[in-house]
Amino acid sequence: MTTPRTTRSTTPSTTPTTSYRGALEKALYKESLDCVHCGLCLQSCPTYRVTGRETASPRGRIYLMRGLAEGRLEDPSLLAEEAFACLGCRACETACPSGVQYGEILEQARAIVRDSENGFRIATFLERFALRGIVPDRKRLRLFVSLLSIVQRLGLDRLAALILPKRIGEMTTLLPKIPKATERRRMPSRTPAMGTKRGRVALFEGCVMPEFFGRVNDAARLVLARAGYEVIVPESQGCCGALQAHSGDLEFAHGLARKNARAFSNDLGSVDAIIVTSAGCSAALREAENWIGEEGGPLAIRVRDVLEFLDEVDAELPFTSLPKRVCYDDACHLIHAQGIADAPRRLLSGIPDLKLISHRDPEACCGAAGIYNLTNPEMSKQVLQPKLDALADAAPDIVATANPGCAMQLSSGLSGRGLSMRIVHPIELLEEASRS
Repeated sequence: MTTPRTTRSTTPSTTPTTSYRGALEKALYKESLDCVHCGLCLQSCPTYRVTGRETASPRGRIYLMRGLAEGRLEDPSLLAEEAFACLGCRACETACPSGVQYGEILEQARAIVRDSENGFRIATFLERFALRGIVPDRKRLRLFVSLLSIVQRLGLDRLAALILPKRIGEMTTLLPKIPKATERRRMPSRTPAMGTKRGRVALFEGCVMPEFFGRVNDAARLVLARAGYEVIVPESQGCCGALQAHSGDLEFAHGLARKNARAFSNDLGSVDAIIVTSAGCSAALREAENWIGEEGGPLAIRVRDVLEFLDEVDAELPFTSLPKRVCYDDACHLIHAQGIADAPRRLLSGIPDLKLISHRDPEACCGAAGIYNLTNPEMSKQVLQPKLDALADAAPDIVATANPGCAMQLSSGLSGRGLSMRIVHPIELLEEASRS
């Protein structure tokens, strides 16, 4: 069983002021002291492996962060550059013998950088507008995705890739095919358990998942019901805040955490777990107590990734044959942020005739990292290439990964190489194999 880490300090979530920044710097300094600069994290860091620069490593970045907190960093722009050049994959946390919570201090450093920016920056403005005004607003996001669907149907995305500036044109290739509107409808508020009832769970939908990967949420709902669990979907839940926290907008992310804590509060006493299908979302929800204090504790402690939960309860599913060769690729925020590696593989291995094959370094980051492939496209591509090489050599029929960003990144990369491997969430294979 994976449980949320012990809360060590709650990052302030009030309106940014001098005292807010001071509290951030104090927390950043305190947690950076855990780093003993041993360097065992270096080879686990994707950007260090690409550049070979010490400042592009976890150790180097922590040194810069501590310098900022101590007031001795002569060039703060170097920290600003490196803080946002980091993928935030948290592989360094897995490698670290001192237990440094790198993901947390990275978000604190990014928040300080954003709070320190002077003047109008178009990139920051557009990022904030999207992550505050569109992504967490269900109606606006649905409208935006519907417009993208029209663009795709008319072939305008392909035209844009040809005539727009290269960087903007390449962004269109990262989008998955938008599902039909009928496939993007909200799930039933309640799905009864099939057969003998084993328990009751709440399903976290998220913001991007229903619009781009509704089939994944629906697969989770069906598999859980087949495993004997009643599934409820609280109406007032919303965006988890992961993308906002990664971008340095901690205040807004904490506000989203509070909304979710309240949305699930009435059901916490009657559910066995809050099930999540996106690794990035479950990692963020597990931070709820650290983000917003005691109010977030009951939510954080009940969060389970769907694969983790099914493995944990030893779900009995009547699988049928699925003769496919499958590579499972670890999502960073599942394996490094939550320590979940074996559960997905055990579940997939239980499907008759499914051959689970390995490839080189499945734990390596694919370069998606939230919206990193949009904000740092060149580095993202360089990080992705070894992954594509490994998958090409393994030549599976299917690549399974448990995070939507990873799915989009891998799909785009493999398609660009002319490889037709199917990209799925593992729960989709479990659903396919458990149909009666």
